[in-house]
Amino acid sequence: MQALPWKIKLLSLFVLGFTSFDPAFAGGPDLVTDFEKSGGKASPAYPEVMEYLKRLDAASPWVRVETFGRSPEGRDEPVVIVDRHGRFTPAKAHSGENVVVLVQAGIHSGEIDGQDAGLMLIRAMAVEKTLAPLLDHVTLLFIPMYNIDGHERRSAYNRPNQNGPEIQGFRATAVNLNLNRDYVKADCPETRSWLDLFNKWQPDFFVDCHVTDGADYQYVVTYSAEQWASTDSSVAAWTSNRYLKQLTPRMAEGGFPIVPYVNFRATNEAKSGIEAGPATPRFSTGYCALRDRPALLIETHMLKDYATRVKGTYAMLQHTLAVINSEHAALRDVIAAADARAAALEKKEIPLAFEVDHTDSVMIDFLGVDYSWGKSDITGDKWVHFTKTPRTMKIPYFGKQTVTATAVVPAAYIIPAAWTVVIDRLVAHGIKFTRLDKAVTMDVATYRFSNAKWAAKPFEGHHEVTFDQTPITEKMTFPPGSVVVDTAQPLARLIVNLLEPAAPDALVRWDYMDSCFEQKEYFENYAMEDVIRKMLADDPKLVADFKAAKADTSLANHPDKIRRWFYERSPWYEKTAGLYPIGRIVDRSVLQTLPLHQGRS
Repeated sequence: MQALPWKIKLLSLFVLGFTSFDPAFAGGPDLVTDFEKSGGKASPAYPEVMEYLKRLDAASPWVRVETFGRSPEGRDEPVVIVDRHGRFTPAKAHSGENVVVLVQAGIHSGEIDGQDAGLMLIRAMAVEKTLAPLLDHVTLLFIPMYNIDGHERRSAYNRPNQNGPEIQGFRATAVNLNLNRDYVKADCPETRSWLDLFNKWQPDFFVDCHVTDGADYQYVVTYSAEQWASTDSSVAAWTSNRYLKQLTPRMAEGGFPIVPYVNFRATNEAKSGIEAGPATPRFSTGYCALRDRPALLIETHMLKDYATRVKGTYAMLQHTLAVINSEHAALRDVIAAADARAAALEKKEIPLAFEVDHTDSVMIDFLGVDYSWGKSDITGDKWVHFTKTPRTMKIPYFGKQTVTATAVVPAAYIIPAAWTVVIDRLVAHGIKFTRLDKAVTMDVATYRFSNAKWAAKPFEGHHEVTFDQTPITEKMTFPPGSVVVDTAQPLARLIVNLLEPAAPDALVRWDYMDSCFEQKEYFENYAMEDVIRKMLADDPKLVADFKAAKADTSLANHPDKIRRWFYERSPWYEKTAGLYPIGRIVDRSVLQTLPLHQGRS
């Protein structure tokens, strides 16, 4: 391994020893964290964190603490802005050579390692100045506890698989929703506040701090970094070839070897190999990928003690900032080019959904532990026994995907004014659009749905729906106020993933548009019998078509299906049932003919 620069070695030594403090070195006793005071066993509650942030703010002109929202239970949501030149606004931060890095902790509040690591890292950079070079080309935004109401639902028993801290927060919000399934659907007030912050600051790099469940192994830190076809190819290449290529040896040199997020192909079976691929945009990293921003998921190992996990998170954040400082100019250029390419995706086919390709893998060294399988004498199920004996294994890594759904990007989408649930989310995501001044009737490309099925149980407050879809061209009328979303903008990938029904997190799949599947008018059977006879008498071709249809056993001898068959061919057929109400405008010249005005209201 190539020797690391002396500065990096010094930073690594600092990481490995940060739990034993001289209070003077720590910026004075007021800046020793609750985590440190507890010997690495405890993490503070919301009031203590807020008080610490005030002291941190007062201790350094490089630090400003602001609020970016208010939780449903009435708690301020803090964000710490760190910039050595005092550039505490988005415009000022982006005016120079800096890149903006957004780090968040506590989206799952029991997984709070990032909070305590981040507070100490900011102190080291902005107060002690031992790590001040990390701010040479970086403006840092730090959210210490994103899910604040969950943070305060504290218990020693919230995370049954996790080794500390002594008291921890709860996974979900006050209304039992998981914020890390909410980025696209944006149900939660916390998500709306986060999106507003993201839209204002336009961060260049994003980090989400978690603790993983799962099997046992030697790693303290695992990760996922979006580097697949869900994001811009240059962003993916920078992530893989510039960022991870430098991060991995730095972490190993500092005593924290890393491996991609441990998702075994077979549960708890290391020898089955690790599967990896793009996250869907309900997740933070998958969402950022659609905005063509590099995104890192940190997953510390729940079986390691809390102090060790916090050290691992600290190291990951420290070395990430070190790499980004050295790569700041390249990162700015990559993002600017990606935004330009995203705004020019019209007529290009982009992937929407993926599955792991199990025919293609590479062998990697995995720092596991010995394990064996037995049978439980209580449940009768298979039972894995992990030992404390380390074992380096050669296992397959499945990191390639097969694309299972695509869409050709249209010039624009047009959304009827009445579908405010969709338009509201466009606003939340910062997507630009215009509105019709008057009604327009036009042919648009859209879809007709069939075989819709809803999940039997709710998931994140919704019953997800699956369906078959058939592309069609339909003449539709769009009233005044209908929204036209031009895809010639940097958020084109996000737009397509919100509005194309084949996308796994499309809004229609989250059951926001269930009424479009419903038929509202019905026929009486006796009335339809009279209609059928008149239709057959008036249309000889229909007689032949019906005879052919009856040859299909799924129709023959099924009176209701026969009546339905005739209803669908009658002038009374309700064409809007099963019709996707959002239109695709394929020809850009059509936009020039529409009566549009700018605005979002």
